[in-house]
This record gives sequence, structure tokens and C-alpha cells, in this order.
Amino acid sequence: MSEGTRERILRAVLRVIGAEGVAGVTNRRVAKAAGVSLGSITYHFETQRDLQREALLLFVREETERLAALAQAQVGPVSLADAAVIVEQVAESTTFGRDEELAPLELYIQAGRDPDLRDAAADCFAAYDQIARTVLTGLGVADPDRLAGPVVALLAGLQLRRLATGATGGTGIGDALTMLVRGAS
Repeated sequence: MSEGTRERILRAVLRVIGAEGVAGVTNRRVAKAAGVSLGSITYHFETQRDLQREALLLFVREETERLAALAQAQVGPVSLADAAVIVEQVAESTTFGRDEELAPLELYIQAGRDPDLRDAAADCFAAYDQIARTVLTGLGVADPDRLAGPVVALLAGLQLRRLATGATGGTGIGDALTMLVRGAS
């Protein structure tokens, strides 16, 4: 029961951050969102930083597993059109719902302020870099390590743009990847 409660709390933290931002995380709000007693929050987590760090780590763990599965499925050569489809799939699929999509972005920004969150953020970006390298290698790009970071930055920027503008439908990420890779070749 304890692990189930802890995970419910962490998922509630992500929902609260997605809806209210990092500043909106209070023990009362999280307890209500998780459906647990207020005491459960302080039992499992000493500080708000612990709540935030562990919520980001939950996201990172699940996102890393998801991306690793995608990367393993993409072994071997791939066409640029297929790579664009893969990247669109990565961008449009998320472990959490729309509100929770905002939570990792909020936590990445918070990691810029809080060194305790930086390792978790770095782990997540390393997973994104790995799938980018896998796709770029499948495309036959000569130096996939050099291009992985820019591809991830492009994807993150377009995701941020989509979330900030409320745009729906195609993200343009596949087209942007195509232009970037063609320019790097």
C-alpha cells in the first residue's frame, strides 16, 4: 500500500504542476489531488523539493523506458520519411495527459534554479539524445552524436510552442527534422 500511495502522490504532483505550475504545489493541493491524507505527504516526503525531484524522477523513469522501447524497435536503416514519422510519434505520445505534459517543462525550468533537480533532468535529456542518435544512425547520418542535441532541442522547442499556443494537429516536427538532417548531410 505504501508504494501505491507514494506513486499516487507523485502523479498528483505532476498534475498539480501541470495545472498550477511549480508554485502551486502545496501539501493540501497534492493530498486532495492524490486522494490521500495530508499526513501521507509529509510521511513520504520531507520537503517540497523532495516532492518535485521524485515527481520528475517518476516522469524520467517512465519516459526513459518508453524511449528505450522505441529506440530498440528502430534498429537498422530507416528512410528520412520513416524517421519523420517516428519523431512525430515520440512528440505526440506522452506517458501523461495534456496537463501533465506541462509538468516536465516546468520541472526542467525549475532544474535551472534547483541543482537537486538537475541530475534527473539530465537523465531525461540523455534518453531523448539516445533515441535521436538511434534514428540518426538509422538514417545513415555520418556523425549522429553531433546532431542528436540539436534534434532534441528542435523537438523540445516545437513541443513548447505547441503547448504555449494550444495548437493541435501536426506539430511540424517531422518536417523540421527533415530540413535539419538534409542540411547536416
